Amino acid sequence: MKHPLLYKTLAIALLMLLLLIPLGMIRSSIDERQHYSETVAQEIARSSSDAQTLTGPVLVVPYTKTEKYWALNEQNESVWRKREVSGELYFLPELLQVNSEMSTELRQRGIYKVNLYHADTQIEGQFRIPADWGLGNALADYQLQPAYLAMGISDIRGIKNSLKLHWDEVEQEVDPGSQVKILGEGVHSKLPAITLDKTIAFRLDILLQGTGKFSLVPVGKETRLNLVSAWPHPSFIGDFLPADRHIHAQGFSAQWQTSYFSTNMAEHFSRCTQHKDCQGFERTRFGVSLIDPVNHYVKSDRAIKYALLFIVLTFAGFFLFEVMKRLQVHPVQYALVGLALAFFYLLLLSLSEHLDFGWAYLLSAAACVGLIGFYVCFVLHSIWRGLGFTSGLATLYALLYGLLSAEDYALLMGSLLLFGLLAGFMALTRRVNWYAVGMGNNKAQGGE
Repeated sequence: MKHPLLYKTLAIALLMLLLLIPLGMIRSSIDERQHYSETVAQEIARSSSDAQTLTGPVLVVPYTKTEKYWALNEQNESVWRKREVSGELYFLPELLQVNSEMSTELRQRGIYKVNLYHADTQIEGQFRIPADWGLGNALADYQLQPAYLAMGISDIRGIKNSLKLHWDEVEQEVDPGSQVKILGEGVHSKLPAITLDKTIAFRLDILLQGTGKFSLVPVGKETRLNLVSAWPHPSFIGDFLPADRHIHAQGFSAQWQTSYFSTNMAEHFSRCTQHKDCQGFERTRFGVSLIDPVNHYVKSDRAIKYALLFIVLTFAGFFLFEVMKRLQVHPVQYALVGLALAFFYLLLLSLSEHLDFGWAYLLSAAACVGLIGFYVCFVLHSIWRGLGFTSGLATLYALLYGLLSAEDYALLMGSLLLFGLLAGFMALTRRVNWYAVGMGNNKAQGGE
């Protein structure tokens, strides 16, 4: 055979392409298991409580208004007529302050786990109702009904305490239902007679259970939100990032502050109530998502993205022994080692569903490295060569674990690793006479 290097290279390339088949099947299993895990999380949320969004509170004053309009009588003459129309006056708070301390609870169904949160929340602030309810001389045309305070809560199943509203230092009963369509589900409280042109304070304490996300619609002229939680992996969501935040291993704290000038909430609310254009109102919110940024399915998916690289590096190691130690490794032996590398990812997926990912990774890597190490001692005809090869493989798995655990530095670490491996390969083969290897000369002499 005139070109053994070419044929061996083609055979190895074909083997790597064939190994993509089992790797693809394993990756499909990862996607399927992850999708099923997300489905279970949604089912748990449906059976308990979903993500929570607080909207309000809003002061609502129902009214009946007498309107005059021109109409034609039986003699086809224009005359004044009256009609009664119903509507509601809405007032947004001058100040809305929300303080929430969140704790998490693990719910499990089978092997799948979901984090629920309990938000111990205090909602307080101030309303200032203008003189004549802001109607001026038109007040005489209005017959106002008793006012009430409405609060939107996206999933009322998450309310875990009896609610009492403190309105102007007087405790008021709270009833289910927001009574305002644009607020969705929620609660409301009937209010006593309101003194106009006066600042009125309110407070509502609520223990709220939810899944995944907690957000607030900033309806106040000035809105402040303070969140504290022991969850160490927050993802801040919505139109506004926290003005101040602190994230550490024991949890996080975050503070938001907005105003009408930044949210344009007064206009969004008016468009929604008067013209049914609610896109701006429904979109303006902010909060936090309690995520696990690198869960075991994400880590398994990341790991299998490096599978082909591992196979290439392992085959390159064999190839180096062939060239430098004048050994011959059969394509079947390449294939068996490649399959052992592929089985690592299947072991990792199955074990990580029952064990902590670190332990699952350690056991899977140990099994794979042990099996390949035992095999290559015979393939390379030397225990010491086999141990050296196994040590290099174990180092690769250790480096891969570092890549999987990293969030912000994964790309940098991966780039440095690949550059280092390429530099090592070039250094080891710097004196190899590739022409001699390509012509079948078993004595690969060093070149100048």
